[in-house]
Amino acid sequence: MPHTITTTQALADYCSRAATHPYVTVDTEFLRERTYFAQLCLVQVALPGSDESDAVLIDPLAEGISLEPLYDLFRNPNVVKVFHAARQDLEIFFVEGGVVPAPLFDTQVAAMVCGFGDQVGYETLVRKIAKADLDKSSRFTDWSRRPLSDAQKSYALGDVTHLRQIYEHLSAELERTGRTHWLQEELAQLTDAENYVVDPENAWKRLKLRTNSGRTVAIARELAAFRETYAQEKNVPRNRVVKDDALLELAGTKPKTVADLSKSRLLLRDARKGAIAEGLVAAVARGMAIPNSEMPKVAAGRDRSNLNPALADLLRVLLKAKAEEAGVATKLIASSADLDDIASGYTDGKWASGWRKEVFGADAQRLLSGEIALSAKGQKVKIVAA
Repeated sequence: MPHTITTTQALADYCSRAATHPYVTVDTEFLRERTYFAQLCLVQVALPGSDESDAVLIDPLAEGISLEPLYDLFRNPNVVKVFHAARQDLEIFFVEGGVVPAPLFDTQVAAMVCGFGDQVGYETLVRKIAKADLDKSSRFTDWSRRPLSDAQKSYALGDVTHLRQIYEHLSAELERTGRTHWLQEELAQLTDAENYVVDPENAWKRLKLRTNSGRTVAIARELAAFRETYAQEKNVPRNRVVKDDALLELAGTKPKTVADLSKSRLLLRDARKGAIAEGLVAAVARGMAIPNSEMPKVAAGRDRSNLNPALADLLRVLLKAKAEEAGVATKLIASSADLDDIASGYTDGKWASGWRKEVFGADAQRLLSGEIALSAKGQKVKIVAA
């Protein structure tokens, strides 16, 4: 059975050994269904090689253990930290230890760049690259309960042992195709710590507001800020405080007293009384008191009145042809909204810079300017000089 680290000294010894290797593979098991912040329950780490001691389970719930040796490893610029679909893991480590592991390699992102499709799953990569099958029977178990079963331990370790072969394969493929810089462009966004800072004052920007009323938006902003602060302080999911649809209802009805909350059709029972109810009424009052000159505004959507539908369709054909040629999912290069933007005359966007410009953006601009045209040859779409 895998070795489980339960003391700070054992973790420090392992991380010292890990620091001598070019990379480590990492995964986590956590719970989040009943909390605002994820509860870290297990960290799996593996070193290059196949020795049994190369892969371990780290128990963050063990009494007295500090994960600081692991965070020091995450800060080590000489060791690549390999994850699959890293975003949630990175958020956990940023919240828990104030660290974003770097340098980073995300095999899900790398697989998309290498032509495995959009958001390819770990199980698929294990099957296609490592030629192995995963036992997923422990996927939905309670990782906070101790002791962990042998089945749980074996399942957890499989998420980092196969990852070594996947990383080495994808890394070599990126090098062979000259696409390493493509991956680095994608990971720059993923490793930006600002992604993992949740400011209650900006929580309203996640709401799907469908109003031009500055007053309603102001109230929604105050309600969202209260909900986020309360959820963080009590460590409960925000939707267990107030659901989005109920929050938007209150922004429109503008209740002045706790008694007024009883008129809501959507508000949860617990939100109609006590601290939540008082907080909601106070948030509405703050929104009502904001001067007209300080009203927040919902970001206006792009004006697409100049959209040429035929040109947008032509761009879709070009995108599909270029994506097939590059072996990359179309969604990774440009979205449908991006194509409508291009056809409306906009020249900015992710498609217009970096590797996306190499693959598609430059030809899209040339198509718009009449420098190239599209033709069919058999089953293939060809780009020809205009």
